[in-house]
Parts: sequence; structure tokens; C-alpha cells
Amino acid sequence: MTFFPDRLFDGAGAYAAAYFEQYSHAAATLDQDALKRAGELVGDVIARGGTIYSCGNGGSAAIANHLACDCLKGIRAGTSIRPKVCSLSTTVELITAIANDISYDDVFSYQLDSLGQPGDLLIAISSSGSSPNIVKALKLAKEKGLKTLAFTGFGGGESAKVADVSLHVQAENYGVVEDVHQSLMHLLAQYTRHRNLDDTSTLGSVKF
Repeated sequence: MTFFPDRLFDGAGAYAAAYFEQYSHAAATLDQDALKRAGELVGDVIARGGTIYSCGNGGSAAIANHLACDCLKGIRAGTSIRPKVCSLSTTVELITAIANDISYDDVFSYQLDSLGQPGDLLIAISSSGSSPNIVKALKLAKEKGLKTLAFTGFGGGESAKVADVSLHVQAENYGVVEDVHQSLMHLLAQYTRHRNLDDTSTLGSVKF
């Protein structure tokens, strides 16, 4: 088995063409029923006044933080809803204190143990799906009665098995997986906003 990139390319343009082809193939592997259920999870927790928590490591941490921006501020544009969204990856002081004093495996679950309530939603982002702190957060969330949504790639890891809904990207390149995960974050936020517009006549005339 070979993985992209499996050869040298004659310039960045040729590399980009091959990269975007990989992206298109990866995006096409997403399960449409899982996407439908993910949209329902996000919409339901907002409608009930629950909180959406997100978490991830490295590039996935950036997506988790970006999710907090788009799902809190972006969704409010032109709607009456007021989403409650919190990224567990955002506070370096708290993360390093937990990692130093307890364990890096606990950096998300420790926070969630204090903050999470039954009916809230955890969106856990992990390209491998096997990061111990992600798996631990998903398991704790389920124990506390939270709903869980995982973004995964590669083989999916334990995260894909533990989560209530798994949005799994069949790709073996971190950049491609993370790019599709970023798109998932955007589309779930935009879909939720569109479903809750106060005036649907603004569709197509307002930038999101």
C-alpha cells in the first residue's frame, strides 16, 4: 500500500492538483447519514440551551478553537438563537497545569468533569482517533450523559467506536484529514445557521 504523496512533483501546481484530488476523494467518503445525525445533534443541543464543547490536539486544537468561533458568533448572524460553545483546547494555562500536575491524558476530561452537564455535546477532533486524551474525554462525556460527536481519519481509532456519531474521513494524510475536518466544522455551523434564520429571504444576499 502506498500513501500520498508517493512521488516527487514537478512544481507546487502539480502537487496542488494531486492534493485537491485527494481531498475530493476523502470528502466523498463521509457517510451522509452520519452527517445528518451530526447536524441534528448540534441543532438539538442549541435548541435545548445546552453547551457544545470541542477539543483536539495540534492542528485539531486549532479546528476546535475555530469551531468555538463559528458555532458561537457565526451561527448568531441573522438568527435568534444564542449557542453556548466552549473549546477545551484554548486555555494554555489550564491545559499545562493539568498536564504537569496530573497527566496530559486528562487535559480535556478533567475540564469536562467540572463543566459538562447531561444533554451537552462534546465534539472531539482527532485525525488518528486514537489520542488517549481524546478517547478519555469521549468516555467521560458518555458517563456524564453528554452526547458525543467525533471527527476522525486514518483508521478511525477508538474515538470512532466510542462516539454516538462518527464523521470518519477515509484518508491517510494529516493535511487532507484536517482540511476535511475544518470543512465539517464550517458546514455544520453554516447549516445550523441556515436552519434558524429569522428571515429566509436573506439567503444568498448575506455573507457568512
